[in-house]
Amino acid sequence: MAYQPTELKKGVVVQIDGKPFRVMEYNQKVMGRGGSIVNVKVKNLIDGSVIPKTFKGQERIDSAEVSNRSVQYLYNDGSSYHFMDPETFEQFELSADIVDEVSGYLKEGENVNLQFFNGKIINVELPKNIYLKVTYTESVVKGDTSGSVLKEAKLETGLTVKVPAFIKTGDIISVDTSTGDYRERKKG
Repeated sequence: MAYQPTELKKGVVVQIDGKPFRVMEYNQKVMGRGGSIVNVKVKNLIDGSVIPKTFKGQERIDSAEVSNRSVQYLYNDGSSYHFMDPETFEQFELSADIVDEVSGYLKEGENVNLQFFNGKIINVELPKNIYLKVTYTESVVKGDTSGSVLKEAKLETGLTVKVPAFIKTGDIISVDTSTGDYRERKKG
């Protein structure tokens, strides 16, 4: 399947120079005599780089056959990350260079999506937000619990995030996986 530039919308996955890209931003300019120019920002699904692209009028852009598969994260052996399809029990081993960027969000037993392009795993797709346990954070001086004071907290996966002063060791917090920002403390 191929797209015309005006059919590109945010989230569409296309193939440019043999690589898969996801449209992140879309902007169309209508020119005189019915022509138009489409400016997009696309994210390379293999290396994560974001680049601007411009397409004119009747250009054709190939769709990219990218598939997702829900898998369970098993463990990291130091050089590779291991995942398993919970239905077929098929296992996948990924090198650290594919996983490194998201490794701080991977918790053993949690489900994530693996993204495939041409039969090859190109990406680990995380949920938008995940809950992780705070394994260490400094205690705050009594009375200094305003929400504007931030401190560092180390989480169970080794990730460090800035959290409000009222968060303490043992709390479970929600983290935005796209920004690495603290969202909220889990209640209960």
